[in-house]
Amino acid sequence: MTWPNHATWCAELHERTIDTESGPRFLWVIDCGSLSVPSGRLVACDPFAGMDAGNNPYVPVPPGTYPVTVTLADVSDEQDRSHIREAYATLRIAAGVESHRQVLALAREGEARPTLTGDDFIGFPVDAGTACFVDDLATKACMPAPDTWFEGLFENDQPQAWFNMMDDPHHIRNGLANIQLPLAKNGENIIIIHSGWGDGIYPVIGSFDAGGKLLAVHIDFFVID
Repeated sequence: MTWPNHATWCAELHERTIDTESGPRFLWVIDCGSLSVPSGRLVACDPFAGMDAGNNPYVPVPPGTYPVTVTLADVSDEQDRSHIREAYATLRIAAGVESHRQVLALAREGEARPTLTGDDFIGFPVDAGTACFVDDLATKACMPAPDTWFEGLFENDQPQAWFNMMDDPHHIRNGLANIQLPLAKNGENIIIIHSGWGDGIYPVIGSFDAGGKLLAVHIDFFVID
């Protein structure tokens, strides 16, 4: 069975060790709180280098508010928690028995959504070592003018700057942040995650039950072989 249905898939595995071609990997799950997706347009992107004010590529999900977790992996040779990487980010839509997983195609509103087969994927690029989940319409309605984002929101000396919150070990943990968008009126937010090994192109994966119901959306950071 091939990726993403291979036996080594381990998103949401908590306090388990799995064997990989690169050695054992201890895994555990971190709760990142909930994400508001009022439009049902779930965006996965690099928030610092790839997010637009609306009209982002997205995958459709039922509108709602959903828990987000990150599966961490200890990739150290000694398995002593000295080298930790983000292996998966997961937005859990519904409980259920997972039957299969498939790659989800991101597309902008009005664009044809390509059909993917086998191991093919059209992922999203990461150029700032960071990924996120966010609602597409919220990036337009709940953010100020884009030319103010970098110095006004992303990187400055204020503790609420997004880079500072992501690196604050007392927020969630180093590398993760759940941030309310600046102009939010109903709790619209963004959840930011360090992207495993860093820059690259990463796929969005859907988990489905036997009837085809979408149970979860994952980002696979290719940390697990």
